Amino acid sequence: MKQNEAVSEKMTAAERRASAGLASIFGLRMLGMFLILPVFALYATTLPGGQDRTMVGLALGAYGLTQALLQLPLGMASDKFGRKRVIYLGLILFAIGSFVAASATTIQIIILGRVIQGAGAISAAVTALLADSTREEHRTQAMAMIGGTIGLTFAASLVMGPAMYQYIGMHGIFALTGVLSLVAIAVVKWYIPNPITSHFHSDAEANTAKLGDVLRNAQLLRLNFGIFSLHAAQMAMFVAIPFGLERTGHLNIDQQWKVYLPVVVVAFIIMIPAIIYGEKKARLKEVFVSAVALLLAAQIAMAASMSSSFWGIIAGLTAYFIAFNVLEATLPSLISKIAPTGAKGTAIGVYNTSQSLGLFFGGALGGWLSQHYGLSSVYVFGSIIIAIWLLVAIGMKAPPAVKTRMFHLRAITADDARQLTTALQAIDGVFEVGVIAEEQIAILKVLQRGWNEPAALELLEKYSHGIGQ
Repeated sequence: MKQNEAVSEKMTAAERRASAGLASIFGLRMLGMFLILPVFALYATTLPGGQDRTMVGLALGAYGLTQALLQLPLGMASDKFGRKRVIYLGLILFAIGSFVAASATTIQIIILGRVIQGAGAISAAVTALLADSTREEHRTQAMAMIGGTIGLTFAASLVMGPAMYQYIGMHGIFALTGVLSLVAIAVVKWYIPNPITSHFHSDAEANTAKLGDVLRNAQLLRLNFGIFSLHAAQMAMFVAIPFGLERTGHLNIDQQWKVYLPVVVVAFIIMIPAIIYGEKKARLKEVFVSAVALLLAAQIAMAASMSSSFWGIIAGLTAYFIAFNVLEATLPSLISKIAPTGAKGTAIGVYNTSQSLGLFFGGALGGWLSQHYGLSSVYVFGSIIIAIWLLVAIGMKAPPAVKTRMFHLRAITADDARQLTTALQAIDGVFEVGVIAEEQIAILKVLQRGWNEPAALELLEKYSHGIGQ
């Protein structure tokens, strides 16, 4: 047992390579999505049709609609046709959409390009490949690598976007995203190892049989509304904020990176201790609700400062990104703690779909409001939807102070699975148990401190070829 436990403490070289490679795929793809955010609204005014901010908002958010519609079906298709094949298809579609947008001379063609980009919805397929490529006990670490990469890519894009626009223009940025997508195909083919086996993973993939359970879970619905609201307000903001910074007379479009750089650095520095405090002290709900309240305050501050105060906008942006980063980090953690053990992948799939719908809704509505009621109305919308979210978040049950442990089992019968479940549930500190005979895994939600791990390992050894193997 001790030897097996030691083996499982660290990722293998193949697991590290797969995790790093797949994190880079997310990063390259997200870079293509995020680079245009801080500059596109101003650029669009130079295009035929770009004076209509409704069209600008649609161009920003259009990819979210096709992504929401296709990411779960493509994830399921990867079970049948192979992970890498579906990822290749998605990256090719994303590249095609990028090159269409790069060649566009009207806002309508850019919208078409963004729709095609969104059709390359590979998130679920990439996550499934990650699950194939890592052992159960290291999957959370691998997913954290992807989450961290996405966060860093978003922050870097806000700084890089305006600077790159100065040198290569919007056509160049779109073309670069297409090239990055082709580079990602090469990474998938030649760098990421082919998994030894490929099968369904309930902790990482959506199961249609579990959708009803997830959609009826009131606590998960609160979190899904939260991620929808967070990204709806975010996308709406990027319809308005470039104009707000320009109107103050301080910064043109190619200089706005000077605002985003210090803001995102400060936000990351403050985010880290907030997350550590929430997790270590089991105060995640308090940190979460406080971040939603700060987000609301930021929206109100930017609405009040949009027409005149440069420093008011800076203060609002700083508060916004502090709250945004905390919420982006805590929401997946809350999903993991609250989702039933056998439906975590389904819960994540619904959560990701809600996020994509928020991107589309926020872009479209933000553009329409800006066109008909002015820039401040965008932040009034953001304030309203975040205020509703705050009320929803306050009513949320405090999540249990648990962590998830997963163990690989030998082939067992359904009766063995029931017996093992009952025995594990009787162990001190075990909060929830899911033994899935078809996948040969045991998933335990256990107290972060004080659970009887030796007793669980001793019991699991009877049903395995060695824990961690």
